Amino acid sequence: MISKESIETAYCFLHQKLRVYQYSTMDWQKDDIEYAIGNYVADIPAELLEQLSAGRKDFLVDHRHFQADMTQAVEQLERMLGI
Repeated sequence: MISKESIETAYCFLHQKLRVYQYSTMDWQKDDIEYAIGNYVADIPAELLEQLSAGRKDFLVDHRHFQADMTQAVEQLERMLGI
């Protein structure tokens, strides 16, 4: 079972990083966000990551899909929280 606290923590972190990433014009800042999220993915509860990624091993760590993955994750977390 995924705790509400895990969902809330993931939502707060990913939502904040996504907003900065979307509006940033600095490549170094986007790289830093991708790095931070990549590190976070290593610590996120496995059950939550599995649900968000639908089993994709490169979810939130592949540069080519990063923004789409972040957007998808935030939308899923919002649904899970009833936002």
